[in-house]
Amino acid sequence: MWFLFALLTTLSWGSADLFYKKGSDSSDKYSTVKIGIMVGLVMGIHAFIYMLTKGINFDPFDIIIYLPVSFFYILSMLIGYWGLRYIELSISSPVQNSSGAITAILLIIFFPQDLTAFNIIGIVLITAGVIGLAFLEKKQQTAALEANNVQVDPKYKIGVLAITFPILYAILDAIGTTADGIYLDELSLIGEDAALLAYEFTWLIYALIALIYLMVIKKQKFNILKEPVRTSAAIFETAGQFFYVYAMSNNAVIAAPLIASYSIVSVILSRIFLKEKLSKQHYTLIIIVMLGIAILGIADEL
Repeated sequence: MWFLFALLTTLSWGSADLFYKKGSDSSDKYSTVKIGIMVGLVMGIHAFIYMLTKGINFDPFDIIIYLPVSFFYILSMLIGYWGLRYIELSISSPVQNSSGAITAILLIIFFPQDLTAFNIIGIVLITAGVIGLAFLEKKQQTAALEANNVQVDPKYKIGVLAITFPILYAILDAIGTTADGIYLDELSLIGEDAALLAYEFTWLIYALIALIYLMVIKKQKFNILKEPVRTSAAIFETAGQFFYVYAMSNNAVIAAPLIASYSIVSVILSRIFLKEKLSKQHYTLIIIVMLGIAILGIADEL
């Protein structure tokens, strides 16, 4: 079942990424805070509903136990939202999702285990495809800017500043995912339901603090009932998190790079809804990633 949960996570987060892009406004310096608020509120609502409908007796101390994982996840996501404000000058989401490969390597180092040839081939194909897409996206974004006679700062061409946000996201997310694999799979320090609720309640705490900061301290007007795009992103994010916990609790080493391929879904959806075209190189890399996913699925059945 871990493979199905991983695929559902990939589809959910790929869809969320599209709405994150649409909800990130470079002219609004509080857009990152606003996205975070909506994510936290939706996750908090889901946590209460999930807890009540399943009759779970949640221990608030689990929030503390799971805090190291929640911290790195939430921090990486907020950095990712901030970076999306400058997406035209940075490498797009595929670079961020190289964190899956980093996670797999870290888990293999700390918890050695036997991988089949199919597992290795699948992980390599997915990782290569995701990284290849990142470089292709960067190349095409720079070419588009130059074609429109937009002066591109040399520091962005070099990529040092351009990749700051995606690299920070990838590193922090990899640390969080590695810790998650340890908590849920390798050492079983916390159950799936407890981890899910702890994470979502931590997000809710952030949302409430951020809402007070935005409206009371910064005196900004913000109507949470008039945020359809950011709410949609939050719903898909929450759905992905629900499936993710169960995927990581059963096969963290292989699930991590598979889930990281959700950037492929994001690229496809952005082309469909934002009317952008896919090049032959895009199709080739997407096929490579899809092939890697298929191989992991076959390996799971052997």
